[in-house]
Amino acid sequence: MTKKSILPAVWQVPQNFRDRLGSDAGRQRVMQADGHLLLVLHAPPKADDPRRVGRFFWRDEAGLWSSNELGNGINALNKHLDEYESILGDLDRQEEQATAADDYFEVLVRLSPVRRAAINLYEVLQEARKMCPEFHEIIDARDRAYTIERTAELLTSETKNALDLTVARRAEEQARASQRMAVASHRLNILAAVFFPIATVAAIFGLDLETLSAILGRDSQSLVQGGLLPPLFIGLIVGGLAIGALLTFLINRAPKTHQNPTSLRHPQS
Repeated sequence: MTKKSILPAVWQVPQNFRDRLGSDAGRQRVMQADGHLLLVLHAPPKADDPRRVGRFFWRDEAGLWSSNELGNGINALNKHLDEYESILGDLDRQEEQATAADDYFEVLVRLSPVRRAAINLYEVLQEARKMCPEFHEIIDARDRAYTIERTAELLTSETKNALDLTVARRAEEQARASQRMAVASHRLNILAAVFFPIATVAAIFGLDLETLSAILGRDSQSLVQGGLLPPLFIGLIVGGLAIGALLTFLINRAPKTHQNPTSLRHPQS
C-alpha cells in the first residue's frame, strides 16, 4: 500500500522527495535531485502551539517556483519571510512598551520559538545556496533570513536584559522598603524600652493616691498636706526613665566579639 504524500499531488517532483517525507513536515531542511529543489520550512510558530506547520517551496527544472500555501513564483518565498519580519516587528514594539517583568516574560515566550525557527530557516537557505549556487534568487532570500535571525537574536538579548534590570530594580525597592520597616521597628522597640519600667510600675502598683498611701503606710490626706505627692511622682517618673535609658543602652550595645584563641598563637618559624 502506497502511503499518501503530504506534498501536493499535482507537483511533478522526483519520487525520492515524497519518499523522504513522513506524515508531517518534520524539521526544516532542503532536498535536491535531478535539477529540482525542495525547501521544507515552517510557518512562524505560535508560543502556545507546540506543533509546527510545514510549508513546501518547490523549484522545478525550468526555474519555476511553487508553494503549497502562498502561491507560485519566488514571491511565495518572500511572503514567507515577510511573515517572520512582521512578527518580529510586533514583538519589538511590544518589548518597547513593556514596563513590568510579566510583560517582558510574555515577549520572551512568544519570541523563543520564532527565534529557533528563524535560525533553522537561515541554515536551510544557506545550505540550498551551497547546493545550487546557480540559483541566484536564493541569495536574496538567504540574506533576508540572516537579517531575520539576527533581529530575533538581538531582540531576545535586549528583552532578557530588560527583564533582568526590571527584576533587579524590584528587588532593590523591596530591600529599601524592608530597611525602612526595620528602622521603624527598631525605633518602636527603643521607645517601648524607654517607657517599659514606668508602664511596669504603673501596672503592678498603680499610680493613684490610695495605692501610694497604702505602700507608704500613710493616709492620703497627710501626703497631700505634706507636699510629698509632686516629688514622689517626679521621682517615680525620673527613676522609671533612668531605668528605661539603661535598658535601652543594654539593648543597643554591640555584642562582644570573642577573639579566636588560635589567632593569639605566634606562628612557629
